[in-house]
Amino acid sequence: MRIVFAGSSEFALPSLRALAEAGHEVTLVLTAADRPGDRGRLAARPVRDLARKMGLAVAQPLRLTAATPEVEAARADLLVVCAYGQLLPEAVLAAFPLRAWGVHPSLLPRHRGASPIAAAILAGDDTTGVTIYAMDERMDAGPILAQATIAVEPRATTPSLTRELAQVASVLLVKALEQQRSGELTATPQDELLATYSHKLSRRDGVISWTMAAVEIDRLVRALQPWPGTSCELQGGPVKLLAGEPQPGDNAGHAPGALLGWEGDSARVATGAGAYLIHSVQPPSGKPMTPAAYVRGRRPGVR
Repeated sequence: MRIVFAGSSEFALPSLRALAEAGHEVTLVLTAADRPGDRGRLAARPVRDLARKMGLAVAQPLRLTAATPEVEAARADLLVVCAYGQLLPEAVLAAFPLRAWGVHPSLLPRHRGASPIAAAILAGDDTTGVTIYAMDERMDAGPILAQATIAVEPRATTPSLTRELAQVASVLLVKALEQQRSGELTATPQDELLATYSHKLSRRDGVISWTMAAVEIDRLVRALQPWPGTSCELQGGPVKLLAGEPQPGDNAGHAPGALLGWEGDSARVATGAGAYLIHSVQPPSGKPMTPAAYVRGRRPGVR
């Protein structure tokens, strides 16, 4: 099949490779436009770099509001959209005889939107997965073509779950294309009553209050990696909270945020329900360190 592939993040890389390895002709790769990154360098563009390495044609439109000359020249049967970051209008979808398939890292209709992997961790979901769906102008709302389910491990983070789901997506996409060719693929409408939405994350989402339950704090720390990260107050100073884990038991009458004790170089802090054991923090303009090293630096001679 002749395919135009649209993707921008690392999640899309296994799917792009899998299409080529399965013998499909990727006639064009659409990906995010270049933009400045840190220290004046261009921000990473993993899909662009892989496509060029594979010898594929690449286009990087700022906004895809209509079928561009590159898209029309690609003469593709299908558009595959995998972590592209743009909603596509009807004018683009209609440019392909088989229209467009979306590859979404959740079990639609649950966790539509911008941050489905983080949303699954934040919600405490036991399972998640990948959905291949027929795209329309609505957000992640078209008929379901294929799904695969995996377990969410208890200590899963957004990066670890993203890597796992990316591999699942690549296998599911190739299988769905085989079913399309054989006439075995069916479309099932999504149940709108079951739809939930995940919003685009910002730094405000990562501000931790010790009045939260330890389990809730733990989910935030694991879900909001690497962006936007989590921050909190520790011994009167602001830090990024990089790693830790919830602990059972009560707070023995201590107020949320109180330092309950130490386990090695990790700090046990009271929360609104239970305690949270902090393993790693990062002070402003500093490097990652243990809580013990951070406290010693703030108060020489302490621990």
